This record gives sequence, C-alpha cells and structure tokens, in this order.
Amino acid sequence: MECGGRRCRRYFWHITDFHYDPFFSINGDTRKGCWRADTEGGPRNYRKPTGRYGDYGCDSPWELVESAARIMGQRQADNVEFVLWTGDAMSHSIRRYEKALQLEYMQNLTDLLTKTFSSQFVFPALGHDDPGSQKQLGRMWSRWLPTDSMKTFESGGYYLIERKTHKLQIIVLNTNLMTKGKHDEDANKQWEWLNKVLVKCEHHKETVYIAGHIPPGSDERQGTLPDQAYSDYYNKKYLQIVRKYSKIIVGQFFGHLHSDTYRIFYDEEGTPVSWAFIAPSLTPRRLHVGHNNPGLRLYKFDRYTGEIIDYSQYYLDLPKTSKEDPNWQVEYNFSSYYGISQITPLTLHGLAEKLTLSPLSESQKFTRYFRANSVGVIGGCGFGCALHHYCAITRVDFVEFEICMDRVSGALASSTDKTFRSLFYSRTFLLTVIVILNAALISIL
Repeated sequence: MECGGRRCRRYFWHITDFHYDPFFSINGDTRKGCWRADTEGGPRNYRKPTGRYGDYGCDSPWELVESAARIMGQRQADNVEFVLWTGDAMSHSIRRYEKALQLEYMQNLTDLLTKTFSSQFVFPALGHDDPGSQKQLGRMWSRWLPTDSMKTFESGGYYLIERKTHKLQIIVLNTNLMTKGKHDEDANKQWEWLNKVLVKCEHHKETVYIAGHIPPGSDERQGTLPDQAYSDYYNKKYLQIVRKYSKIIVGQFFGHLHSDTYRIFYDEEGTPVSWAFIAPSLTPRRLHVGHNNPGLRLYKFDRYTGEIIDYSQYYLDLPKTSKEDPNWQVEYNFSSYYGISQITPLTLHGLAEKLTLSPLSESQKFTRYFRANSVGVIGGCGFGCALHHYCAITRVDFVEFEICMDRVSGALASSTDKTFRSLFYSRTFLLTVIVILNAALISIL
C-alpha cells in the first residue's frame, strides 16, 4: 500500500569491506599486516599499531568491528529497515587459511550483525576476499534470505529480495562474476537472470536498488586494475543495462574501493540518467594507494519508492582513538555538505562539474569531496589528481575514461608555453575542457 510524506521515510545502513583480521595484535608489526612480530633472537626494529582499534597499516581488529556494530545499533534503531553488507568481510590475508577457518570467522561476524540487527534483515553481497563456499554461506545467512533468494545465491551468489507490499525491490549481484570473460558460463547465467528480473520489475512498474561489491568503471585513485575490476565486456554490458532500465533503477550501491565517491551514468545523448554511490570501508587499510579512516553510512530513503533522500557518513578518527574509547561521529551529511537538496543524476552531474570548474585552491566543493574521499584523511591533490577523480566519476566506460584522461594531460604535456600552463588552471580553460570531453563522449556514443 502506497504511503506519502514523512510516514514513508526510513533508514538503511550500507556497510562494506570490514576486512576483519582475527590475527591482529597490538604487538604486531605494521609492515606485516599487524600480525604478531617475530622477536626470536632479539628485538626487531618494527612499528607497533597505534592502538587496539587498529592502525592505517592494519586490517580491522575485532574491537573495531564490535565498536562499529555498537554505534549502528544505537542510531535510528527502530527506524532502520534493512542493511546492505557489500562484501570483503574477511582480512586481505585470510585466503592462506583453510575454508573451515574462514567460515568460522565469517560466522562470528554474522552472529554479531544478527545480534545488532535483531529486528532487521541484512542483505549480504559476496566480495572477492570472502570464502567461496556459497552453500555454507547460504545456510549461515538463511535467517535473512527467503527461499527464492537462497536458490540463486547458493547456485550463483546473487539474488532478488522481493518486497511484496512495496514498490522497491532489491537486487544483489555477485560482482566477482563481472570480472570473468564473455564465455564464462556462471557469469552469463547471472546476466540472463538480471535481465529477466529487470524486465519483470519494469512490467510491474516497480523500482529497484542494485547492490554489489565491485563497482563498474575505473578506480578514481588508480585507474583500471584488471584483476579487481569488471572485464571490459561486462563493464560495457552493465553500462548498457543501466541506460536501458534507468527509469526503474533508483539506486546503486557498491564498496571495494575503500573510498567515498560516486559514479554517473549517461544515455546515448550524454544526459545523466542514473548514479551509483560507493561507500568507504570499515578497514583503514588500503593495499595500493594511501589509507582512510573507518567509515559507515546511514541512508534516509522512501521505503515505498526507494527514492534516496539523504545520507549521513559516520567515521572514526583513528589517530585520536588510539588510546581512548571509540568516538564514532557524523563526518558529514550529504545534502548540507555539498549544498544539494535532491539526489538525482542531474544534481550529481552538476556536483562533478564543480569539482574542476575553478582553481583547486579556490574550489571548496573539491576540497570537501577530496577530504571525504579518504574519510577525513587530509592529503594533497593537484589538477591531474582532480581530473582523475572527475573522469572516473563521469566516464564509467573504460575507453571513455582513458580518452577523458588523455585529452587534457596530452595537451598539457606537449606545451612548454608558461602562458598555456597558467591558462590550464583557469576557470575558462576548465570549462572548455569539460565541454570538449562531453562532446567527445557524445561522439563516441
């Protein structure tokens, strides 16, 4: 039954990339993932973690995971409708251990979330660092997944949550299959299933959320990592299906990148038609580039239609937490932080353009975005860095991303004229750059 106004407003948590490490030790070596240091034969020259809640060089200790569960249980409590848990629950290093042990630690996390959300459902997605035992995980998560969902999860790691009395339905993908080649049988089965689900939802005039671990497109910090990204084949197919069903896809939610960012999807004419939010990780450890503070995200949404109204980003300032009880705080509220009253493809497109529309020293929007990107960890970012973020946000297709990067960086590299280099950072030039890039996108499409 349809509702209206404030009666429809509820909340859901999006949590991702716990990377829980049961072998974390406060006496560990940060150079070795904060596992216990080998001190046989005398003391070694190593740095210990900053405290029992973790370190930028470590995956999440149990104390950090438990403190996150505690704060989630305290915020909005009865108003939380469900939880999206988008994968990589286990430590980066857990793969070296046998599956029985991995499942034991996954059971510990499941029990904690069951206790925390005793009246809500948790909808998990598989990450690439999670145990690959879908039948065992299915039994573990049977409290949350209905019978029909269990069937497809146990066979392929993906499922649909049909909410009978609501317009909004929830699709959870196994994005590990998106990294496969075009002839992979399991990947093609998921794709056929996804098409059927979207056709059915469109026919019944329902809206959908799509959730998964790995987002489409490129990493805004590193570009494309072939072993941890969609294959070009499935990246293009995903982009096509979002364009085709953009009228019913009202939200996309991913993790994996350990950063706070988003993506915009455009139709063939270059009009923004859909978006995806990428939530930051609980673990402060990022294997390739930099680090981040632990983060959790609470969305406010219309429980009937799925419209996202706003969200609050929670974080733990890790250096200040090293020797005291964890003080989880609201890092920012999306609408007030960015000055956006509605979350739509068009408003998020406008925000992306503002990230590079003025000299970086004067760009308050980019400064805010970049600080949030690492969950409050302050760092420097020149124009090349800002352009990388802009291209990743607005060019989900891999080829379009590379064109976006090459057009401006090539022009800058080929010029020795100081006047040109000065102009490069001006508002007029940057406006021109974005016009050129958008024109290039339309010509490609």
